[in-house]
Amino acid sequence: MSEAHVIRPIQPADDPVVAAIIRAVMPEFGADGPGFAIHDPEVDHMAAAYGTEGSAYFVLEVGGRVLGGAGVAALDGGPPGVCELKKMYFLPEARGQGRGEAMIRHCLAQAKTLGYGTCYLETLSGMQAAMRLYAKMGFTPLCSPMGATGHHGCDHWYALELT
Repeated sequence: MSEAHVIRPIQPADDPVVAAIIRAVMPEFGADGPGFAIHDPEVDHMAAAYGTEGSAYFVLEVGGRVLGGAGVAALDGGPPGVCELKKMYFLPEARGQGRGEAMIRHCLAQAKTLGYGTCYLETLSGMQAAMRLYAKMGFTPLCSPMGATGHHGCDHWYALELT
């Protein structure tokens, strides 16, 4: 059995670790060129970026070590009431153990608390395990992107009504 995990709000001291995780995981899936979140200015300052009203970012800790994270925030350029599940990345040792599902559930609960009615996300073809998880969690595939995230490198889009 895998070691228990803790999901907690990001702290400024977590910023370098979370940035390193994002920069390690995204290239693993070919998501390091233009149009991917790896180039977003917030990557180096996640605690401040998600410390604003209507947003939250959480880290996943196992044995006191941060192994991943995910957050929610209003969808840039999207309709009112729509948030985006953002920057959900886990190091390989955290995958395949139900931790991603736990993180999504945590983020969706926070999105509801923040008053969102729909959660949107975008990903890319190489992230097959993530897409299976999104389907399992009830996300519906979309034919085109929503909002104006600037992540034109993504080619799969999903939404979930938060009830």
